[in-house]
Amino acid sequence: MTEEQKIQHLYWRAGFGLSPTAFQQKRKLPLNKVIKDLFKAAKKIQPVQMPHYNLPSAESFKAMSKAERLIKKKEIQKLTPEINLNWVRQMASDDYSCLQEKMTLFWHGHFACESKRFDYAARQINSIRAQALGNFRDLVLAISKDTSMILYLNNQQNRKNKPNENYARELMELFTIGRGNYSEQDVKEAARAFTGWFSDRKTGEFKFTERQHDADSKTFMGKTGNWNGDDIIDLILDRKETATFLARKVYRYFVNEKINDKNVALLAKVLYQSNYNIGTMMQTLFESDWFYAKQNVGVKIKSPVELLVGMSKVLNLKFGNAKSVLFPQNYLGQMLFRPPNVAGWPGGKTWIDNSTLMLRMNFAAVVFQRVELSLELKDQPEQPKARRLKNLDISGDVVALTKVFSNVKEADLGLKLEGYLLQVPFGTKDSFIETLAKEAETSEGQIKAYVLGLMSLPEYQVC
Repeated sequence: MTEEQKIQHLYWRAGFGLSPTAFQQKRKLPLNKVIKDLFKAAKKIQPVQMPHYNLPSAESFKAMSKAERLIKKKEIQKLTPEINLNWVRQMASDDYSCLQEKMTLFWHGHFACESKRFDYAARQINSIRAQALGNFRDLVLAISKDTSMILYLNNQQNRKNKPNENYARELMELFTIGRGNYSEQDVKEAARAFTGWFSDRKTGEFKFTERQHDADSKTFMGKTGNWNGDDIIDLILDRKETATFLARKVYRYFVNEKINDKNVALLAKVLYQSNYNIGTMMQTLFESDWFYAKQNVGVKIKSPVELLVGMSKVLNLKFGNAKSVLFPQNYLGQMLFRPPNVAGWPGGKTWIDNSTLMLRMNFAAVVFQRVELSLELKDQPEQPKARRLKNLDISGDVVALTKVFSNVKEADLGLKLEGYLLQVPFGTKDSFIETLAKEAETSEGQIKAYVLGLMSLPEYQVC
């Protein structure tokens, strides 16, 4: 691989690809400087913006009639898509750290949770981004005290003398150490340790209720003490199996679904020896030669969000409203803040089927109004059942692309754009795409034709 190709590979895995302007700025830089700049930019934590809305107090809500409460609940429910829209815009913008956004998206899928209220959704995703490259202990502790997670996994019902094991089980099975590394008794004892970890119904903040906490002795993973939730997390992190579990998941997401045990062992060792510093592990990953090996390039199917945001960067997409991001996410199978279950989105080949592939390959054409899209939207609270949308309020342009590629010779334009847009070669020269592009009368028209053609290829679905 050339240095330029390595930089493009890096940006697809550590971000969502390069905008035309960023591509022009970074393509000739040394790879080590590009990596260093990525981590430097990610240090600035930039929260997702929350919609302006005056939430009623618990007292005023209680004083409302049943009809008024229903109206208010619907108003609040409709604001979660606004958080979704704000986050997509942020991921697509060069004004924000792509690495911070990508790590936040990764952990959003790892700690899969459905947020019922917009303020809970914003609070959770901003809590995740604050620790996305920080210390994993701090991250998992923040999630354990997060209102959305407490409600989603029933820890609000986890009380002394009547423990609820849901959160304790998923903490170990999905969030930290993985199956086969704990016992059913460990689940029961961990659940006791997390009793009294509640969400305040009035403020939505974490609240430890001591009278509902089981302070008696517990034996967890062979160690006995008056453990609380913090202690349980520490005991789990003491186990090297936890570092290995996390390293495998990171490898599958950022490198390749086909696991290389040697490389995973390196990442796990770095994570464990750095006291679970996520940034240290990720920097090791991006600086490793094997990350750029041929077998790890162009083998990852883009998730719906990666596809949407990647196109946004190239085409300067403008989303007119929340529905314009909800529809493609829902139809393609990755609705932010709405994972299918606590295990999150399975990813990989599950992203592709006959129906989703049609939208994936025609999305650029939809944006430029070459085709009319008529697809049935899957049921969701914000939309009437079986509603059909014929178009989306999304616009885009190739102004930045034209500026960057305007000096390229016409005979080389297709191959240059292919090199920018695709991670695996297609062969634009003498193809049907080139034939269509040559029919255009202007440079901008040619670029648009090439982009529409290249984005409609199966090769554009991978990175």
